[in-house]
Amino acid sequence: MDWVGFLNEALIGCWDNVSLMAAIIIPVMVILEIARDLKFLERVGEWLAPALKVLGMSREAAPPIMVGLGFGITYGAGVIIEAARSGRLSWQDLFLLNVFLSICHAVVEDTLLFVAVGADGLAILGGRFLLAILVTFLISRSGWLARQAEMHSAKEMVQSMESGDHGHKCC
Repeated sequence: MDWVGFLNEALIGCWDNVSLMAAIIIPVMVILEIARDLKFLERVGEWLAPALKVLGMSREAAPPIMVGLGFGITYGAGVIIEAARSGRLSWQDLFLLNVFLSICHAVVEDTLLFVAVGADGLAILGGRFLLAILVTFLISRSGWLARQAEMHSAKEMVQSMESGDHGHKCC
């Protein structure tokens, strides 16, 4: 086996992937900052506020939900982490946001992929939205979530993840 060739291919592949992610994440973050400065996110947050309230989230969860729905969890993670670090999201917002997006994320890309192999796009999209809404709603009304939210902050959750402390503080 040619180890030099293997390492060369691996490094080039890694660099290509990191470059691609940066080419997507950096413009998304810049666009979000511009949208925040122009108060566009506030208007969208006001529009989504009633639905988010039913799901147990504040309107501050609107930008991360929109990015996660559109671009997926990987690219939405930067927005979610930034919102948590800034203190705009409560622990409950962060938890419910992750519940929702774990079920329903990257809706455009995923739906198109399944449609390409013959699936019914409306059934997939509708099913994912309904399941995400139902599960998030039920969890938001659970006593467990209320007890956990009293004990934790979103900043604390992000800091423990960054420090490598995975002592399951949320449970």
